Amino acid sequence: MIKATNILLTVIAGIAVALILFWVLNWLVERLPRKWEYRLKPYVFILPAFLAIVAYLVYPAILTILDSFKNDVSTSFVGVSNYKRLFTSDDFHQSLFNTLLWVAVVPVVSIIIGLGVAVLVDRLRPSAEKTAKTLIFMPMAISAVGAATVWRFVYAYNVPGQPQVGLLNALVTGVGHNPVPWLTISTLRFNSFLLMVMMLWAQVGFSMVLLSAAVKAVPTDTLEAARIDGANERQIFRRVVIPQIWPTIITVFVTVVITVMKVFDIVYVMTNGNFQTNVVGVEFFNQLFTNFDNGTASAIVVILLIAIIPIMVFQVRQFNSQQAAR
Repeated sequence: MIKATNILLTVIAGIAVALILFWVLNWLVERLPRKWEYRLKPYVFILPAFLAIVAYLVYPAILTILDSFKNDVSTSFVGVSNYKRLFTSDDFHQSLFNTLLWVAVVPVVSIIIGLGVAVLVDRLRPSAEKTAKTLIFMPMAISAVGAATVWRFVYAYNVPGQPQVGLLNALVTGVGHNPVPWLTISTLRFNSFLLMVMMLWAQVGFSMVLLSAAVKAVPTDTLEAARIDGANERQIFRRVVIPQIWPTIITVFVTVVITVMKVFDIVYVMTNGNFQTNVVGVEFFNQLFTNFDNGTASAIVVILLIAIIPIMVFQVRQFNSQQAAR
């Protein structure tokens, strides 16, 4: 109760401070001559957000970049030693490969399943459609740690002869086979794919909602014209619907890619990066909070930042091209 009260008071105080700040800034600008008021008012209202971005994003990013060239306690510069250590480490190579595998699989499968579900659900009655979309989107509202806790009961394993509380092993033993230690099977990264299923479980709802809205926005005139020309439903979907919702597909893809590149909770809770399932996010956590190596942890963050920048540039260019097309 005390924690809830503190959270509520903090939210109210934050909103009150923001309102007072903008009111004071607006009052000051209105005291200026009208010509300068119109010129300065947009910048005055942007200023708090700009200062927040500088204080909470730009400044920490600069410090992180500098720390990546320092020793483990950030007291002296060591050049590119941290980067050399990472790129010559087999453990980091494994983490990097697993992260790239996640990036290659999860966004594509998420879009394919999300688009398929969106098309199928849109064919239901309105009431049934709302119910189906709510159920499919619901995992998105669950935290990654909560989702991982749920899925631990799906993949749980006990030695033969012991009660199997895991859903999969209950099914396996129910048909007369021995239980399977699912999350320890590293052959062909099988256990990593099992962890990806959890991410897909959470992300498909997100993809479905955005892609469903895009499909509904496709003009019916173009669909009717295609049918009149003799196209079947599969051809209409591939040659009419997909091209018109392509910008939304790109947006969903980029968003899921960025989410996957930062994946941490699922792997940390399920395996803690063991059994060849480690990813860059877990490696960063271990370097910072287990090894207390600020330099190497900062170098990992910088590598992630460099990897994400091209994706963000691509997304901005896509957005600008869409705006220009309108």
